[in-house]
Amino acid sequence: MVGNPDFLLGNSPGQDPEFQEEIGAPEGELHLRFFTASGLEFALPATGIKEVIEYPPDRINPMPNVSPLILGTINIRGRVVWVGDLGQFLGESAPVNTDRSEVSIIAIEDQGLLLGLAIEKIGVMAWLDPDKLKVSRNSPDSMAPFLKGEWLIEPDEMSLRLLDHVNISRSARWAS
Repeated sequence: MVGNPDFLLGNSPGQDPEFQEEIGAPEGELHLRFFTASGLEFALPATGIKEVIEYPPDRINPMPNVSPLILGTINIRGRVVWVGDLGQFLGESAPVNTDRSEVSIIAIEDQGLLLGLAIEKIGVMAWLDPDKLKVSRNSPDSMAPFLKGEWLIEPDEMSLRLLDHVNISRSARWAS
């Protein structure tokens, strides 16, 4: 393809100006959308995510004498990573379903600390406009310190809450 003279001259079909206009330029910032066990949808900025993996629950090593929010540890390329149930961390009563072949884990990183957040279901990557972010409404008190705001997604004004990965990773709640 690169050796094709049309590609080098900008004459290939994918470089057609009309085609480029149809695609459109991304607006906003890239975020990962996902769901917790209760069915609530959240987003995390892509810049705060180190990796998204599917991991067999029987390979999550349980640890004694830790918070019930902690599922255990996993090994990601030689690094020991603590994995916690994000939904329960945010105050939901339903735990993440570990009775399946793989659990979805979002690895977030802050100042060299890697933390795995076990979630129910990975959604999609989406460009979301930070200027349209609103103050969270009707959020439980247990969730509020970890929210940056929410978007109201058309057409049914569904709430998509933006999480603060730094506050999540630094929270003392993981230790209680």
